[in-house]
Order: sequence, then structure tokens, then C-alpha cells
Amino acid sequence: MDHYPTRVQTHLKIITSQLAAAETVLARVLTMTQPADAVLSSYFRAERRLGQSERAFIAESVFGVLRRRYGLEYQTGANTARQLLLAYFNRIEGVSLRQMEPELTPEDTRWAAAIKSPPAAPPPHVVAELPEWLVAMLAAEMAEEEILALGRALQKPAPLDLRVNTMLATRSEVIKQFAADGVRAHETPHSPMGVRLETKPALSRHPLFLAGKIEVQDEGSQILCHLLAPKRREMIVDFCAGAGGKTLLLGALMQSLGRLYAFDISDARLNKFKPRLKRSGLSNVHPQLLHNENDIKVKRLAGKIDRVLVDAPCSGFGTLRRNPDLKWRQSRQDVAELAQKQTAILNAAAPLLKPGGRLVYATCSFLRAENQDVIAKFLDAHPNFHIVPANAVMKQQHITLDTGEFLQLYPHRHDCDGFFAAALECK
Repeated sequence: MDHYPTRVQTHLKIITSQLAAAETVLARVLTMTQPADAVLSSYFRAERRLGQSERAFIAESVFGVLRRRYGLEYQTGANTARQLLLAYFNRIEGVSLRQMEPELTPEDTRWAAAIKSPPAAPPPHVVAELPEWLVAMLAAEMAEEEILALGRALQKPAPLDLRVNTMLATRSEVIKQFAADGVRAHETPHSPMGVRLETKPALSRHPLFLAGKIEVQDEGSQILCHLLAPKRREMIVDFCAGAGGKTLLLGALMQSLGRLYAFDISDARLNKFKPRLKRSGLSNVHPQLLHNENDIKVKRLAGKIDRVLVDAPCSGFGTLRRNPDLKWRQSRQDVAELAQKQTAILNAAAPLLKPGGRLVYATCSFLRAENQDVIAKFLDAHPNFHIVPANAVMKQQHITLDTGEFLQLYPHRHDCDGFFAAALECK
């Protein structure tokens, strides 16, 4: 149990009023038919009466349970949304069952009375709060002590990182503005464009956000863009642009000079990108909808591109602090299927490059099957490509971060999301 005053201990009235709402949302999430953040968004749209503190309580409770579900089930035998919430408030947030007594049903009371002390040594996957199959995969390349350290880091909420749009503001100006607003902010450890907030204000209405001077982006995501090292007046492709966070950073690094294509197969994701692009002030970005990775739009650019970023679809395990439900939404079979898709996308993107061009392959995963193994397979099939050591590129970019040949970021080592990236150049 965490022995310090918690948000729940100081907001017992919120438990009383919002326990049922949190239970409703968690029950929907536990079906694993939709991502947790989508379930929450849908619920909040339907329940507009809820205030900011109530929404925060419900969201934090649901995500708190998801981060600690293995341990809660092991310790208490909880097997319903309600029991998991009560166990979470009691075992993690430190609220006694007596404090919650007005909210307990006779069935709750019987369950609570039947809880016995768990065995002295829970299995490693319970301590790490990771699926057993995932721990087995990690054990092939990590010592148990490091797996547990990684798991513990993933149990904590992620900090709120922002990227400063250097086309419109400087980092010192942004930090100064937040300080004037009473928001504590400081520079991220490694990204030269990053700002980390100590609280989580409503950024969507903040003047800095509305003016396009900041974007929400994890520090790890910012760092991997520097591995591509884009230059002004180059032709660059972001092959899996999604909602465009990395595209916008690349455009700023190019100082809006040259041509930057934002490819994606999802019209919905590109539509989300458009208002962000408008706020950014960039004029060199060209969103393009693809039917698939072998679209004619890709083939027309073959041999013409200076740099390509392939931020491939992946398991997303590096983002478990933000998306803890992924632990139950992904499987070993999913990872194998993703590796095939990642290889196909990488093979489709490679012909875009002109001789001497650079390709960066990236995932928000820490699994070898999605990372080093995909790169090894690609290099076997493409002898005209070679690896550019990531630590050398980071040094050139004046970023004091050395993770060796590949960029490999971990929450427990670098306090950012888990990312992998490899820089490749063709002859």
C-alpha cells in the first residue's frame, strides 16, 4: 500500500457520488471491445453534467485499476468492476473499507471479509503487472530484475510532455508563460523542444495551444524524430503519419522549407491532423491518403526522397502508462502478425529513397520481434542498406543520449514512453 495522503483520501465525497459512474465505465472497458480512452470519451459526451474534477476522478480510477489489475486480482480475488475499484481504493489509494462503508452493499461486505493475505511471493508477471506471455518474451533479452523495474515504471501515470513549435515560440517563452499562469513547467531532459508540466491543465483552451505554439507529444516521440535529422529544402516522407505529431516536428526542423509528405491509410486520422497543421503555421506539409502501402502515389516518388520516417503500426506496449488496457488487447499472435505487417511497410517505403538517403524505422514497443528482428530481416533482403549508429546521430544533433546502435528508450531508464528506432541509409 502507498503510505501517503492520496487524492481519494481527500475526496471521499467524490467516491460516494462517482463510484457508480466509475463502475459503469470500468465494466465497459473490461469487455476489451474498445480502447479505454474511447470508452471514457463516449461516456463523458453522454454525461455532460459531470464537472472537471468528477471526470478526472473517473478516468484516473479506471486507468489506476488497469495499471494494477493483476496485483488486485491476485491479492483480493476481485473479479468484477466494482470489486476491482474497491480493491484499488483500499490497497493502492489507502482508503479503509470502514471509510467506504456507506457505499458497501452486503455482497461487498462479504467479499471484503473473505479476503485473505496472498501468498508471500507473487509470480513475476503479477509484480510487473504484465501478461505472463509478455514477460516470457522479455525474459529472452532482459534479466528478471530489469523486467520488474520496467513493469513498475509502467504502473505509474505518464507525465504530460509538450513540444514547443519552434516556428512560433521558444522553449523559454513557453515556460515563462506557463509560470505566469501558475503552471509549473520545466525542460525535458533530452529533447531540445520539450517541456514537461507538473500538473495537467486543460490545454485545449490554453492560449499557447490555440496559437499553435505547443503540441502534446511525449519526449521519446520527439527524440526519435531527431534521428531522421531532416534538413531544409529536402524532400521527406512521413510514411505512417497518423494524426501528424511527428510530421509537425519534422516540418519545424525543416523550418517549413522543402517538401514534406504526410502519408496514411486512414482518412479519419488525416482529418484529425488538419486542424493541427493549420495551427502550426507550416506551409511545406502535404497530407496524402493512401489506399495501401503500395499505392501509386508512393511509386511515383520512387528514388526521389531524401529521408523517410516509418513510424510503423505496433503493439504499443511502450505506451502502457497511457494505454494500460493494451495488456489485454494484444496477444503473442498479434505481435507475430504485426511483425509481418511492419516488414511489408518497411519494404514498401525503402524504394522511395534516393542513393544516400536515410530511412528511420520506429515503433512504440520494446519487443525484439517488432524491432531488431524486423530490421535484421530487412537488411538480409536489402544489402544496399546499412545501419547508421543512433548514438552517433544523437551526438550530431547535440542530444546527450547514448543507447548504442539503435535508439531504445524505456520508461524505467529514460522516464518517457518506450520507443525503438533504427536509422538506415542506402548506397
